[in-house]
Amino acid sequence: MKSAVFLFAIWCVTAVFAQAIVKIDDDAFGKPLGGWNKRSARAAEYPLSGATYRTYKPEVSPTPDGGLFVSVRIDHVRSWLSSDDHATLEITINSVGMIVGAQSNIAIQGRSISSDVILGTNVAGNQAVGMDRAVQIGTDLVANLSAKLLREKIVEAGRVSFPAVVRHNYNLLFQSIRVEETPAATVVPTEPIEPPVAPPSNPPTPEAVPDKPSTAPVTPPLDIKPYATPGASPTGPVK
Repeated sequence: MKSAVFLFAIWCVTAVFAQAIVKIDDDAFGKPLGGWNKRSARAAEYPLSGATYRTYKPEVSPTPDGGLFVSVRIDHVRSWLSSDDHATLEITINSVGMIVGAQSNIAIQGRSISSDVILGTNVAGNQAVGMDRAVQIGTDLVANLSAKLLREKIVEAGRVSFPAVVRHNYNLLFQSIRVEETPAATVVPTEPIEPPVAPPSNPPTPEAVPDKPSTAPVTPPLDIKPYATPGASPTGPVK
């Protein structure tokens, strides 16, 4: 029983749970827009609906739940005698790579038109999920911006198309989301560990050890007899 206990091995398992890493592929986002500018590598210019627009590389920051917050600047490029119009597109991505919220702002002639925060709901008013939610968010975002832009009586072609350009960038941004998985777990074995042995409750008393016999040589006693002892033979010459 004790030998089995002493040979018991302990394995240390370092569990690294599978965790998704959400990223934005800048190249996949910029290529459909004509590619990033070779000089600055920060923006891409492209024609759309008879006007010219400029999209900058996304600004990305992580969210507490493991997702991303992404902000994209979009310019309506006008003639050199006129100032450009500007728009921002902001989206929130959860930890599994799905868009869960979006908002946009358009600045035209000193006026700012901001959309509502779009979270994506279906016809019944319930929150959509997955791909349906991402599609619904894009649709609601453009409808909200277009309605507010119409109330401002904006009629210039490039400006009227701004909500559609925002939706175009939204679609491309959704397609550039990447989710990478990390390894699930690693196992690190350790050397067998023997449990400590408790000392006995009544330790045995050491027994007395007998002295070892002396190994020195023993001299026999001398046989000494007194002189002229009766019965002893004479030691001198017989006269």
